[in-house]
Amino acid sequence: MDFLQLEQSVWERLAEETRPIVLYGMGDGADKILAAFSERDICASAVFASDEFVRGHSFRGFRVEKLSEVTERLGEDVVIVISFASQRPDVLEKMYDLDARFDVVAPDVPVVPGPLFDADFVRAHQDDMARALDLMADETARAVFLDTVRFKLSGKLRYLRDSETDKDEVFRKILKPGTEEHFADLGAYTGDTIQELLHYTAGSFASIAALEPDRRSFRKLSAYAESELTGDINITLLQAGAWSDDTVLTFAAQAGRQSKVAKQGVETQMRALDSVLNGKPCTMLKMDVEGAERQAIAGAVQTIRRYRPKLNIAAYHTSDDFFALPLLLHELCPEYRFYLRHHPYVPAWDTNLYAVCR
Repeated sequence: MDFLQLEQSVWERLAEETRPIVLYGMGDGADKILAAFSERDICASAVFASDEFVRGHSFRGFRVEKLSEVTERLGEDVVIVISFASQRPDVLEKMYDLDARFDVVAPDVPVVPGPLFDADFVRAHQDDMARALDLMADETARAVFLDTVRFKLSGKLRYLRDSETDKDEVFRKILKPGTEEHFADLGAYTGDTIQELLHYTAGSFASIAALEPDRRSFRKLSAYAESELTGDINITLLQAGAWSDDTVLTFAAQAGRQSKVAKQGVETQMRALDSVLNGKPCTMLKMDVEGAERQAIAGAVQTIRRYRPKLNIAAYHTSDDFFALPLLLHELCPEYRFYLRHHPYVPAWDTNLYAVCR
C-alpha cells in the first residue's frame, strides 16, 4: 500500500503554514523540534509552558510565556506544537483540551538520534512497512500499526487516542504469564516491569535475570528486590546494559534517554543476554533499552531460538522500530505472532511489540 496516502507530513504542513507556530514545552524534545525547524526553514513565534511553570525565564532565545499571554499577543488562530512527552493522565488531559480548542500537532522526533519519520523516510521504507504490517497477528495490531504511521506522519493526537489499549489486555490475553516464568528484564529500571509481571502471577516466578545500567536506578532496583523479592529465590541483578556481546562502552551521559555511544563520557558495562543466561531457560523477555533493541536482540539470538520466549519489546525509540523489529524477529523465529500495542502516551512512546509463538 502507499502509506503516504494516509496523511500529509507534519513537517511539510508546518513549512507551508502562514499562521504563528508556538511551541508548548521546553527541554530535549523542544530542542529536537527546533533543530528540525531550522533544517526546514520553519519559524517558531513563541514558546509557552503550563501556567505553574512560567517564572520569567527564557528558552532558546524565547521568553517562556503563559498560553494566555501568547494568544493575547498573537491571537487565537495559532498552531500549537507539543514539544515534550508525557504519560501522566493530568498532563494528557491538558494536551487533549488544547487539541479541542486549537490546531495542535505533536511532531514525532526519535528518542535517540536518527532520521525523522517524514515523507522521504516513508518512501524509502514502504516495502518493509508493508511486510511488517502483514506480520501483525490481529485486527487491533494492524489498526495500531496504521495509526502509528498516521500519527508519525501528521502529528495529530487523535491517532494516538484511537489506538490506545490498556496493558491489562496484553497481559491477560496475549502474554498470559504463569507462575513458573523465567523472566529476563533488559532495561529493568527500578523494577517496575518486574512488579507489573508479578501482579499477574500473584508474586510467583521461576527465575528473574534483570539488567539495568544506570547506577541510581540499579540501587533502587536492588532495594526493591531486597525488600520485596524475599526468600529462597533465583534472581540475578546486574548493573549493565544489554548489547550484542560482553563489552564496555562509553556513553555521553548515564544510560537513559539521552545516552549515546561517544568518545568521552561514562564507561558502561554491557552484556549479551546469551552470556548472562549461559543456556539457562527464558520464557518471557522484556527489552526497553533506549534504542539498543537491535543490539540486545543480537545478544539474545541463542536464547530466542532455543526457548522462544514471550516478548515485550519497546518499539518507539527510533523512527523504524515499530516495523523493523518485527521483521528482524520474524527472520530469527518465523513462529512468532506479533501484536503491536500503544499505551497512553504523547507522542508515540510506550508503543510496544508483543510476540508469542504459535
